[in-house]
Amino acid sequence: MSFIVTIILTVQMLSALAMIGLILVQHGKGADMGAAFGSSGSGSLFGASGSANFLSRTTAVLATVFFVCTLALAYFGNLRPASSGSVLEGAAVVAPAAAPAATESVPAAPATGAAQIPAK
Repeated sequence: MSFIVTIILTVQMLSALAMIGLILVQHGKGADMGAAFGSSGSGSLFGASGSANFLSRTTAVLATVFFVCTLALAYFGNLRPASSGSVLEGAAVVAPAAAPAATESVPAAPATGAAQIPAK
């Protein structure tokens, strides 16, 4: 189980880092206006509008992978064995000390606090 969680956590971290990189590379909405007026955006690797589609789709796929990994980690983190209940149930049960047997020579303590005179 630990191996699966490690793999899922690694995929989640790699997708998060790739998502951060892709989001930083993408142009904002204001950059499209500059490309429309003859900026050097049309000479890019993916073309003027091709880069936005490719990068945004890749970001959406990575976001989906990140979300699925997060759900899987939450599921595996919340799994418990069926026999395990509370943390306190697994603790060692200590039996309370046995009360000394009441004898005739030791009178019982009164409930009201008044002194009790033993009968002869």
